Amino acid sequence: MNPQEQRAWRTLIALTTRLPAALDTQLQRESGITHFEYFVMALLSEEPDHRLQLSDLAQKANASLSRLSHVVSKLERLGWAQRMPLTGRRGAQAVLTDAGYRKVSAAGPGYLECVRGLVFDGLDADQTEQLLTLGETLVAQLDKGMTRGLGRSGRPSSHLALDPTESD
Repeated sequence: MNPQEQRAWRTLIALTTRLPAALDTQLQRESGITHFEYFVMALLSEEPDHRLQLSDLAQKANASLSRLSHVVSKLERLGWAQRMPLTGRRGAQAVLTDAGYRKVSAAGPGYLECVRGLVFDGLDADQTEQLLTLGETLVAQLDKGMTRGLGRSGRPSSHLALDPTESD
Protein backbone atom coordinates (compact mmCIF):
# COMPACT_ATOMS: atom_id res chain seq x y z
CA MET A 1 0.00 0.00 0.00
CA ASN A 2 1.16 3.49 -0.67
CA PRO A 3 1.15 6.01 2.24
CA GLN A 4 -2.26 7.45 1.32
CA GLU A 5 -3.82 3.97 1.09
CA GLN A 6 -2.23 3.07 4.43
CA ARG A 7 -3.73 6.16 6.12
CA ALA A 8 -7.12 5.48 4.54
CA TRP A 9 -6.97 1.80 5.57
CA ARG A 10 -6.05 2.61 9.15
CA THR A 11 -8.83 5.18 9.33
CA LEU A 12 -11.32 2.62 8.02
CA ILE A 13 -10.10 0.06 10.57
CA ALA A 14 -10.48 2.61 13.38
CA LEU A 15 -14.03 3.36 12.24
CA THR A 16 -15.07 -0.27 11.78
CA THR A 17 -13.59 -1.23 15.14
CA ARG A 18 -14.53 1.69 17.35
CA LEU A 19 -18.04 2.50 16.07
CA PRO A 20 -19.56 -0.97 16.67
CA ALA A 21 -17.89 -1.09 20.11
CA ALA A 22 -19.34 2.31 21.03
CA LEU A 23 -22.82 1.31 19.83
CA ASP A 24 -22.60 -1.98 21.76
CA THR A 25 -21.54 -0.14 24.92
CA GLN A 26 -24.39 2.37 24.64
CA LEU A 27 -27.07 -0.24 23.92
CA GLN A 28 -25.87 -2.63 26.61
CA ARG A 29 -25.76 0.14 29.20
CA GLU A 30 -29.15 1.61 28.34
CA SER A 31 -31.12 -1.41 27.10
CA GLY A 32 -29.21 -4.59 27.96
CA ILE A 33 -28.84 -5.67 24.33
CA THR A 34 -26.00 -5.75 21.82
CA HIS A 35 -25.91 -3.69 18.66
CA PHE A 36 -26.45 -6.81 16.53
CA GLU A 37 -29.47 -7.88 18.62
CA TYR A 38 -30.92 -4.39 18.26
CA PHE A 39 -30.24 -4.39 14.51
CA VAL A 40 -31.95 -7.76 14.00
CA MET A 41 -35.00 -6.67 15.99
CA ALA A 42 -35.10 -3.31 14.16
CA LEU A 43 -35.03 -5.09 10.80
CA LEU A 44 -37.89 -7.33 11.88
CA SER A 45 -39.86 -4.36 13.24
CA GLU A 46 -39.81 -2.79 9.75
CA GLU A 47 -41.24 -5.87 8.00
CA PRO A 48 -44.93 -6.60 7.40
CA ASP A 49 -46.22 -8.61 10.36
CA HIS A 50 -42.72 -8.21 11.89
CA ARG A 51 -41.53 -11.42 10.24
CA LEU A 52 -38.91 -12.43 7.73
CA GLN A 53 -37.44 -15.69 6.46
CA LEU A 54 -34.19 -16.40 8.32
CA SER A 55 -32.07 -16.49 5.16
CA ASP A 56 -33.44 -13.09 4.04
CA LEU A 57 -32.93 -11.66 7.52
CA ALA A 58 -29.32 -12.91 7.53
CA GLN A 59 -28.71 -11.15 4.23
CA LYS A 60 -30.27 -7.89 5.42
CA ALA A 61 -28.30 -8.09 8.67
CA ASN A 62 -25.03 -8.74 6.82
CA ALA A 63 -24.56 -11.90 8.86
CA SER A 64 -24.03 -15.58 8.32
CA LEU A 65 -27.07 -17.77 8.84
CA SER A 66 -25.21 -19.40 11.73
CA ARG A 67 -24.58 -16.09 13.54
CA LEU A 68 -28.15 -14.98 12.96
CA SER A 69 -29.48 -18.32 14.22
CA HIS A 70 -27.57 -17.91 17.49
CA VAL A 71 -28.97 -14.41 17.99
CA VAL A 72 -32.52 -15.48 17.15
CA SER A 73 -32.17 -18.31 19.69
CA LYS A 74 -31.14 -15.78 22.34
CA LEU A 75 -34.02 -13.47 21.38
CA GLU A 76 -36.37 -16.47 21.66
CA ARG A 77 -35.10 -17.26 25.17
CA LEU A 78 -35.77 -13.62 26.14
CA GLY A 79 -39.27 -13.72 24.63
CA TRP A 80 -38.48 -11.08 21.98
CA ALA A 81 -38.67 -13.30 18.90
CA GLN A 82 -39.83 -16.71 17.82
CA ARG A 83 -39.22 -19.04 14.88
CA MET A 84 -42.11 -20.09 12.74
CA PRO A 85 -41.71 -22.97 10.27
CA LEU A 86 -42.51 -22.17 6.66
CA THR A 87 -45.52 -24.09 5.41
CA GLY A 88 -44.63 -26.49 2.61
CA ARG A 89 -40.99 -25.33 2.35
CA ARG A 90 -37.68 -25.71 4.10
CA GLY A 91 -36.59 -23.02 6.50
CA ALA A 92 -38.24 -20.80 9.02
CA GLN A 93 -39.19 -17.23 9.66
CA ALA A 94 -38.08 -15.09 12.55
CA VAL A 95 -41.00 -13.22 14.07
CA LEU A 96 -40.63 -10.28 16.42
CA THR A 97 -42.98 -10.71 19.37
CA ASP A 98 -44.94 -7.87 20.93
CA ALA A 99 -42.41 -7.82 23.77
CA GLY A 100 -39.57 -7.64 21.21
CA TYR A 101 -41.28 -4.77 19.44
CA ARG A 102 -41.61 -2.91 22.74
CA LYS A 103 -37.94 -3.61 23.49
CA VAL A 104 -36.62 -2.33 20.17
CA SER A 105 -38.98 0.66 20.28
CA ALA A 106 -37.77 1.59 23.76
CA ALA A 107 -34.11 1.27 22.72
CA GLY A 108 -34.59 3.21 19.49
CA PRO A 109 -34.40 6.82 20.71
CA GLY A 110 -31.16 6.28 22.64
CA TYR A 111 -29.67 4.35 19.73
CA LEU A 112 -30.55 7.07 17.23
CA GLU A 113 -29.15 9.76 19.54
CA CYS A 114 -25.92 7.77 19.80
CA VAL A 115 -25.64 7.28 16.02
CA ARG A 116 -26.31 10.96 15.42
CA GLY A 117 -23.78 12.02 18.06
CA LEU A 118 -21.09 9.59 16.91
CA VAL A 119 -21.51 10.06 13.15
CA PHE A 120 -24.00 12.46 11.62
CA ASP A 121 -23.59 15.51 13.87
CA GLY A 122 -20.06 15.82 12.41
CA LEU A 123 -21.21 15.74 8.78
CA ASP A 124 -23.02 18.22 6.57
CA ALA A 125 -25.50 17.12 3.87
CA ASP A 126 -22.80 16.88 1.17
CA GLN A 127 -20.54 14.77 3.41
CA THR A 128 -23.47 12.51 4.26
CA GLU A 129 -24.08 11.99 0.54
CA GLN A 130 -20.37 11.27 0.04
CA LEU A 131 -20.47 8.77 2.92
CA LEU A 132 -23.43 7.05 1.28
CA THR A 133 -21.71 6.88 -2.10
CA LEU A 134 -18.41 5.70 -0.65
CA GLY A 135 -20.13 3.16 1.60
CA GLU A 136 -22.11 1.69 -1.30
CA THR A 137 -18.93 1.52 -3.39
CA LEU A 138 -17.04 -0.23 -0.59
CA VAL A 139 -19.83 -2.74 0.02
CA ALA A 140 -19.98 -3.51 -3.72
CA GLN A 141 -16.20 -4.04 -3.77
CA LEU A 142 -16.42 -6.23 -0.67
CA ASP A 143 -19.11 -8.34 -2.34
CA LYS A 144 -17.05 -8.57 -5.53
CA GLY A 145 -13.94 -9.69 -3.63
CA MET A 146 -15.88 -12.22 -1.57
CA THR A 147 -17.43 -13.63 -4.74
CA ARG A 148 -13.87 -14.27 -5.94
CA GLY A 149 -13.16 -16.09 -2.66
CA LEU A 150 -11.32 -13.36 -0.76
CA GLY A 151 -12.08 -13.30 2.95
CA ARG A 152 -13.91 -16.62 2.89
CA SER A 153 -12.93 -19.86 4.54
CA GLY A 154 -12.28 -23.06 2.68
CA ARG A 155 -10.01 -21.69 -0.01
CA PRO A 156 -6.26 -21.36 0.52
CA SER A 157 -4.92 -17.83 0.03
CA SER A 158 -2.35 -19.07 -2.49
CA HIS A 159 -5.26 -19.76 -4.86
CA LEU A 160 -6.57 -16.21 -4.60
CA ALA A 161 -3.99 -14.54 -6.80
CA LEU A 162 -5.61 -12.87 -9.75
CA ASP A 163 -4.84 -14.10 -13.20
CA PRO A 164 -2.54 -11.41 -14.67
CA THR A 165 -4.62 -11.47 -17.85
CA GLU A 166 -7.80 -10.76 -15.88
CA SER A 167 -8.99 -7.17 -15.80
CA ASP A 168 -11.54 -5.55 -13.50
